[in-house]
Amino acid sequence: MPHTQILYSGETFDSLVMSQQTLQGRQYEGCEFRKCSFIEVRLDGCKFIDCRFIECRLIAVRPPNSRFTGVKFVNSQVVGMDWTLAETIDELEFSGCKINYSNFKLLTIPGIRIEKCEAKEAAFIEADLSSGVFTGTDFENSRFFKTNLAGADFRGAKNYAISAYHNNLKGAKFSLPEAMNLLYGLEITVE
Repeated sequence: MPHTQILYSGETFDSLVMSQQTLQGRQYEGCEFRKCSFIEVRLDGCKFIDCRFIECRLIAVRPPNSRFTGVKFVNSQVVGMDWTLAETIDELEFSGCKINYSNFKLLTIPGIRIEKCEAKEAAFIEADLSSGVFTGTDFENSRFFKTNLAGADFRGAKNYAISAYHNNLKGAKFSLPEAMNLLYGLEITVE
């Protein structure tokens, strides 16, 4: 039996709290979520189009078969989210967020914006993040391998360990002193 699509358009959700529940077949267009909390919530077959999450907490959220288009997270915690379960991700933006332990492995999200964030222990393995903006972000213990970072902007970012051998860095921008981390794995000595 097919489920009915529930549509929300231009609505604001304040201080909504959900834990260990499932939202299925919901579509949110131009909606704003403020100070909402989603802990271990399953977003099954949901669509988020041009939505904003402001000062929200999304912890260990699972989004199987969901779509995210033009979604912005501002000053939010989006921790432990497995983005690889989503059906489509396009125009994703994080500003002033914690996205620690998140998984972006194998995803194609050119132009992604992760600015002034904390992205510790995140996985960006074999992802296409070309032309992404990562300024001012802390990438402590995050993993980049066979990642397309062509044209990406890492100015002001810190604690990244990105191998020039194993990632596409053509046209990417970095700033000193953190750019010295790019020498990691080259088996050279700088004195």
